[in-house]
Amino acid sequence: MSERRPPEDPSQDDDLRVAERARSKRPRRYQVVLHNDDYTTMEFVVEVLMRFFQKDITQARHIMLHVHHKGYGVVDVFPRDVAETKAEQVMDFAKQHGHPLRCTAEPEGGDGPEED
Repeated sequence: MSERRPPEDPSQDDDLRVAERARSKRPRRYQVVLHNDDYTTMEFVVEVLMRFFQKDITQARHIMLHVHHKGYGVVDVFPRDVAETKAEQVMDFAKQHGHPLRCTAEPEGGDGPEED
């Protein structure tokens, strides 16, 4: 009796099999948003942008003016944990200096800041 072998499959050469991996989705990114208020000084907002987001003076002033005129502005986009940490650091720093500056981390792609 002869041993019958299945047709050769290139993915099974040398008893090795190729495992198919499911593609994972990219993690959702979050935008850090600054919200305008009537009490936080423009200079303080510029300082925050330079200190926590490594913006140069020109970028920081541009973002600060956008926040001032539009009511809010996206500072940058990060993975969720980084965005939430940055927002928390900014809020703590503002509180320590007596400013009511609000900073939030929101899912990327929204139409604007989520209201509380």
